[in-house]
Amino acid sequence: MSQPKRTSSITALREELKKHGDNISEILINTNATPLRCNNDFGYNCSFCAEAYINPADLKEHTLRIHDANVKKNYIKGKHIRNYLVKLDITGLKCNICSKTIDTLDELMHHLKDHGKEIHFDINNHIIPFKFDGQELKCTVCQIVFNKFKMLLEHMNRHSKNYVCDICGSGYVNRSTFNLHYQGHKKGEFSCQHCSKIFETQMKKRSHELAVHVHLQKKSKCGYCGEKFSTRRKKEKHISSVHGVHIQRVKCQVCSRMFPTQSALTIHIKRDHLQERRFACGLCVMKFFGSQELKNHMLKHTGIREFQCDVCKKYFSKKWTLREHMRIHADDRRYKCEHCPMSFIQRCSLNGHLKSKHDRVK
Repeated sequence: MSQPKRTSSITALREELKKHGDNISEILINTNATPLRCNNDFGYNCSFCAEAYINPADLKEHTLRIHDANVKKNYIKGKHIRNYLVKLDITGLKCNICSKTIDTLDELMHHLKDHGKEIHFDINNHIIPFKFDGQELKCTVCQIVFNKFKMLLEHMNRHSKNYVCDICGSGYVNRSTFNLHYQGHKKGEFSCQHCSKIFETQMKKRSHELAVHVHLQKKSKCGYCGEKFSTRRKKEKHISSVHGVHIQRVKCQVCSRMFPTQSALTIHIKRDHLQERRFACGLCVMKFFGSQELKNHMLKHTGIREFQCDVCKKYFSKKWTLREHMRIHADDRRYKCEHCPMSFIQRCSLNGHLKSKHDRVK
């Protein structure tokens, strides 16, 4: 009895995939919209060949010039409905049939339907539209600005209601990305394959294994030379200084401060503008944005000093304070005055010198 149902289900999936194929073929052949495969350190990759371009406008020009309708009509070939997703550049969108300028993907699809093209509206849309009008990466739905295409793509996914998480309400375009997200909510005991640590989710376990055991704390890899870094920011600094590739920064729309990553901007907004303070001290009225800030504050109540200097045996309450202290023994005078030959071990000493000797504040 189950075999006919399974056959019927497979047939339905094939029919749905065919409809997706009709939609994307009509769009690619009859408009100047172009797909992009991915974005990495080298830039935006072509969906039909191995070419990659730093500027998405160059990729669009390449796709329209090199790849013809015969290639574009087979875009769906080899795709599976579970992970089918089209990242579509609709910058300067125009219809090739009548040269009409069109603003949105939805408007475009209805416009092509009016031309008699085979467009299906009875399926969930698996196309995510992007516009590269300026230097900023903006969401085409809510206009939020991102400085990384990966972050924008993840955000754009959330606007979709094809698959909605019943736990947190996040939306996803296809089944594959939804399942990956949903696994992160499953709680249990997940043991690390390399050490005795146990994690409450499979995702946390996997992140630990990659960071600590697989990549040895260096999980962010440069796409140009293969060197690995412990943080994305260190990798970006390396790419900028060694390979000469400019890393776009993102601006806070409230105070205009610039930040290297979208996550850094998000933290800044929550900490400085929204004044989020989720970590409260149990001994006084103070509240803090992060757990580490609360831990540092608690030292004022406990007076515990567990970090000892190997040279002079002095104790410190914080590890970074000990690190700063060790520069005294090493005579590490890294803070140099730009107005005279003086140099200092600590920044505060330099600031005091600038104020008293040069009437400047750094």
